[in-house]
Amino acid sequence: EFLGLSDDEARLLKMRLGLVGAVRQARERSRLSQVDLAARMGSSQSRVAKIESGDPAVSIDLMLRALVAAGATDAEIAKALVGR
Repeated sequence: EFLGLSDDEARLLKMRLGLVGAVRQARERSRLSQVDLAARMGSSQSRVAKIESGDPAVSIDLMLRALVAAGATDAEIAKALVGR
């Protein structure tokens, strides 16, 4: 309500924020640096930093790729999307 988002926009924002937090948690749990995760993804450290900061230019697909590369389980990914 505060941001004037529609219900659908608010749901998508909640999902994105859940994924952002899950990427950092999965990376840290796996004891990976941003550089390590980037190498697993075939990407760059700066891209991982953008994922973890919630940069709106980062696609949900890239967030999911980061989660998989960090070793997140399907259940963890689903939890991040649902927010529970």
